[in-house]
Parts: sequence; structure tokens; C-alpha cells
Amino acid sequence: MTAMAHAPLTQADDLLEGFLALETPEGFRAELIEGEIVVTPPPDGDHEDYNSLIVRQVIRRSRTDMDVSGNKGLKLPSGGSCPRTHVIPDLTFAPAELRLFRGAESWMPCDGVALVVEVTSTRPQRDRETKRRCYARGGIPLYLLVDREGSSVTLFSDPEGEDYRQVVTMPFGKPLPLPEPFGFDLETADFL
Repeated sequence: MTAMAHAPLTQADDLLEGFLALETPEGFRAELIEGEIVVTPPPDGDHEDYNSLIVRQVIRRSRTDMDVSGNKGLKLPSGGSCPRTHVIPDLTFAPAELRLFRGAESWMPCDGVALVVEVTSTRPQRDRETKRRCYARGGIPLYLLVDREGSSVTLFSDPEGEDYRQVVTMPFGKPLPLPEPFGFDLETADFL
């Protein structure tokens, strides 16, 4: 009887296995971003207020009926030296007709996601740069960044490779056009 040979686990495999088995304290969020395990505390009230303002506008004003999740884990393609990326955007929007979240496991592929939103918190560079690269690699069409430190909102669109080719930034208080399938101007006056 011959024993079945198993390929040895790589360091990246070990990291992913350890990450997926990680138990975080209640309310904390663990992500595997470009090969680094990142654990963040629960968001503050202002962070959640920005999310609520965005969700209300999308539900009321979007031309396409959207489903939204505030805790959906996304598996994103690897790039460069980062073999695995598992992120949890602050908000994930997908056309309701796709029923993308129904039956999805904790970590799902990003296919069909229309928009992800991040509101900066304790480490804003991660949202401004690292997550932007991850979302672009995943081909997510729209990435909305609410930059609390910069008092601005930025829409990244037209992903190609490691980045987005189109970038529009507006200061808080000015509307930001969201293209189809949303098709409305995101009002940011309440962000002030």
C-alpha cells in the first residue's frame, strides 16, 4: 500500500490556515491584507454614521436595486508578493437581482460586487493605498473612500491591474457623482 504524497505547505498556506482559524474578540475584525494579518477594533460612532449616510442614499436614490452588507468577507486575487487577501469592506454593494450574499460563505469571491466602501479609521494609509490595490486586482468596478482625516470622499473607478484608472475626489460638502448602476450624486453635506 502506498501512501498518498501531499505537497508541503508553503509559508503562505500556513499563514492562510492560521488566519482562517483565528478567533478575534467580539466586535473585532480580522483581515488578511497582502500577506499581513490585520485586527481592528470595533468602529467609532462617526465611522458608522458615514456608513449609514451612504446606505440611506443608495437605497433611496440608486437606479438599480442594491443589496448591501457591512460585514461581508471578500476573497481577492493575489498580486506581487502577496499570495492571499481576505478583506471585509465597511460596505459592500451588489445588484439585488444577483442575490450575491444569499448562500455565500463567510469569505466569498468578489465577482458581481458593484461597489465597496471604506471609511478611514486608525490606519488610513491602508484604506488609501493597500486596499485600493486589492480592490483593483479583484476587478471591483467602484471603490468609494471616505477620508475623515482629509475631509474628502474619493471614487476610484475603471480598475486595471493593481490600480484604478479614474479617480475623482470631492471635499465634504460637495456632491460626488456615482456612475451606473447607481446613477446619482452622492450628497456629502452631512459628512461635515
